[in-house]
Amino acid sequence: MIEMSSRFRGFLPVVIDLETGGFEKDVHAVLQIAAVSLAWSADRLSIDQVRGWNVIPHPLMRVEEESLRITGIDLSDPRRDALNEEDAVRELFRFVRREVRRNGCERAVLTAHNAHFDHGFVMSAAERNGVKRNPFHPFTVIDTASLAAVAYGHTVLSEACARAGIEFENGRAHAAIYDAEATAKLFCLTVNNWGRVHWADQ
Repeated sequence: MIEMSSRFRGFLPVVIDLETGGFEKDVHAVLQIAAVSLAWSADRLSIDQVRGWNVIPHPLMRVEEESLRITGIDLSDPRRDALNEEDAVRELFRFVRREVRRNGCERAVLTAHNAHFDHGFVMSAAERNGVKRNPFHPFTVIDTASLAAVAYGHTVLSEACARAGIEFENGRAHAAIYDAEATAKLFCLTVNNWGRVHWADQ
């Protein structure tokens, strides 16, 4: 059987989702981070562990009201139990490095829906806070929006999940943990069924 360390050329896919205060990585704040590690057994991929962090907006970054409306995030809610951005990024990197070592991989590859968006925000936050030992590949990503376009004929996460037979509650979308888990389910199903799915059948 193939090991995780060789299935993705020595990379460990880690599914990431961020909720942010806007669309510009060098302007807008990170508000939530979620990470899902994956397990490989009997040549099948599955969800292993889920982690999430609420983030206090960096003082130099902006938060657009429209973003808060879409995500439903209340920055004044004391139950957020949020970390400052530096600590959240350090926690994320520690979790990912541990999973990379545990799976015998060389480095992580950020896997996300529209992955370059999340990758850009993670890299920007790490640089802004001087966080070193970044476990993610500096430019390679796995984009489930692109995979879904090929496998299911759609790029929107909710619609791709529907076509793949994965339950998706729109009312729970735009929360980092929920979206990361949905993305991980979509990625695992796509990998496990690769060569057996065809978008025209959806």
